[in-house]
Amino acid sequence: MAEQIWGIHNDTLTHELLDQGFISIGWDGLGDLTQIRRGREGLKKALTALEPDAKMQSIAGQAGVLFRFAHEMQVGDIVVAPYKPDSTINIGVVDSDYYFETDAPTHRHRRRVRWVKTGLPRAVFPQSALYELGSALTLFQVKRHTAEVRTAMAADTDDADAIADTMDTLATTASNDLDDQEAEQPRASRIERHTRDFILEVLSNRISPRDFEELSADLLRVIGYQARVTQYSQDGGVDVIAHKDPLGIEPPLIKAQCKQKVSTIGSPEVNQLIGTQGNGELCLFFTLGAYSRDDLAIERQRSGLRLLTGEDIVTLIVDNYDRLPERWRRAIPLTTVLVVSDDAE
Repeated sequence: MAEQIWGIHNDTLTHELLDQGFISIGWDGLGDLTQIRRGREGLKKALTALEPDAKMQSIAGQAGVLFRFAHEMQVGDIVVAPYKPDSTINIGVVDSDYYFETDAPTHRHRRRVRWVKTGLPRAVFPQSALYELGSALTLFQVKRHTAEVRTAMAADTDDADAIADTMDTLATTASNDLDDQEAEQPRASRIERHTRDFILEVLSNRISPRDFEELSADLLRVIGYQARVTQYSQDGGVDVIAHKDPLGIEPPLIKAQCKQKVSTIGSPEVNQLIGTQGNGELCLFFTLGAYSRDDLAIERQRSGLRLLTGEDIVTLIVDNYDRLPERWRRAIPLTTVLVVSDDAE
C-alpha cells in the first residue's frame, strides 16, 4: 500500500518542529491517546468531558483529527507542513509511531519526522494545491495534489524556481471523493491566504522582471517616496532609486534591488547591493522568495538595510491596493467582501 500524504497545521510551535524533527498537535488535556479505548467513540467521550459546551459536530471533527494522528498515520507516510512564521512549506517523512511527550510544555501529542525539503516558497505550488494545503483542519489527507507534493519532495535541487518550472508540466487530477473529514469551509483566514497566494502567483508568473521593478517603484511611491527605475540591465545592482523630496537632493537616498524569483536569495546578491551603499544611504531588496540565514544576520547587523520577502511585498500591495496605478489593479484584480469569521461556530 502506497504511503499516505498528510497536511498538518501548527500555529503554536515554530522553529522547534524543524530543529528537533517532529510534528505535533494540541489537546494536551486528554493525555496519552493510546490510553483512550474504543477508538473515535472513546475520543468523543473524552473530548465531551473536556469541552462540555462544545457542539456535537465540533467534537466529531476534533475526534477525527486525533484518531488520524494517533492511529491512521503510519511510519513512512509523507507530511506537508505549512510554516506560518515565514509562509513557506516543509515536506518530510513520518519516522515514528505516535508518542506522548510528557515533559513538553505544550503540544505533547507527537510523531518524529525526517524533513526532506524545508523552506519551500508557496509560489512553487499551483494555486489549487495551495488551497488544498490551506484546509481548515489541523490534520487532513492530501488527495488531489499528491503529484505536486511528490515532485517537490523528489527534486534533486533546492532551487525553488527550478522546482516551480517542473510543477508547470504536471497535470493535476481532481478527486471529488470525500471521507469523514470536515468539508472545506471558506472562512476568513483561508480566503485571505488564497488571496495572498494569488498575488504571489501573478507576481512570479504573469509579469516580466522589468514589470517587477516598476511595481517595486510604484509601491515605494504609494507609501510616500519619489522613485524611478534605473536603465534596465545597466543598473550595477541597483534597479530602483527613491528619495523623500521631489528633487532627490535631500538625504537619505534609497537604493533598491529587485529579483523576481521564488528561490532563496544568497549572500552574494545581498552583498552586491550593499556594495553600492554610500554614506548615509539606505538599501532595500525586493524578492518573491526568502533569504538565507546569513542574509538575515547581515540585515540585523547592518543599519540601513531592509530585506523584503514575497510576503512583505504582498502585504504592501494589500494595504495600499486602492492607491496603486490602474495597471496593477488590472493585473491583480481584487475586491472587498465580508466573509465568515474563523471564530464562527
